[in-house]
Amino acid sequence: MKGKDRLRRTLLFVSAQTPGFMKEAYIYKSDSLILDLEDSVAEAQKDAARFSLYHALKSVDFMGTERIVRINGLDTPHWREDIRAAVAGGADTIRIAKCESAGDVQAVEAAIEAAEAEFGRSGTLVMAALESPAGVLNALEICKASGRLVGVAISGGDFRKAMQTRYYPAGHELAAARGNLLLAARAAGVQAYDTVFTDLQDVEGFYAETQVAKEMGFDGKSVVVPQQVPIVHSVFAPSEKEIIEAERTVRAIVENADKGIGIFSLDGKMLDVAFLPGAQRVLKMAKASGLYEGDLV
Repeated sequence: MKGKDRLRRTLLFVSAQTPGFMKEAYIYKSDSLILDLEDSVAEAQKDAARFSLYHALKSVDFMGTERIVRINGLDTPHWREDIRAAVAGGADTIRIAKCESAGDVQAVEAAIEAAEAEFGRSGTLVMAALESPAGVLNALEICKASGRLVGVAISGGDFRKAMQTRYYPAGHELAAARGNLLLAARAAGVQAYDTVFTDLQDVEGFYAETQVAKEMGFDGKSVVVPQQVPIVHSVFAPSEKEIIEAERTVRAIVENADKGIGIFSLDGKMLDVAFLPGAQRVLKMAKASGLYEGDLV
């Protein structure tokens, strides 16, 4: 699904400084690509990376993969030109690095609107990365700052530094930030994405952290190498039991609605229309995982 509610289980970072990788990154089948103009690009290479980004967006067929551009922070001289290049090239979404307030979102939105008017584009979406205590504490106002905003992501590396801690396998150092971000996202009706996992040798640790992200309610996870994509997809894939239950739930709600029945019992559980979005989300995940071929999503 395109637009605000599309499936975003995996958001794979790709440096805009590596045109060869940008050209072929869609083959790794992540739901979204984050074409990065920020941390992965050396200061002296910002203009060259922006040039490569524009031409990749204009010339590469990304085969339906969402193209998210991570711009440089609003405290740098680069972000406005980043937005112009991204919008001119036709990027789907702009990711705001180090977002700390609703004002940050609104400043980016204004720059997007100006660029869309300049280049004859429309519909560019926004995503915010929360990387500091201020950003996390302001999560709800950030999530409500713009109708273009599709979701928020927690950035663990910078947040840990700001909190004077480091990575721990149990994840206690990010528990409060993850929880606050999720609460804000759900209250505002936008998506939430977990942080990257940078120890590429610790596959078991990555799997465990992804499982926690799923259990907490995250929509997906940012990833740094293609090898992490199938792991996230496997963790987020619903079980056969979950798929069957979701399909029966959707059918029962639709059939009872046609009869004018708002609340009813299915297998001893009380159901109403409020259960429909959750069941449809399970089926959407199942279809993306190749586990469901029905027509209820």
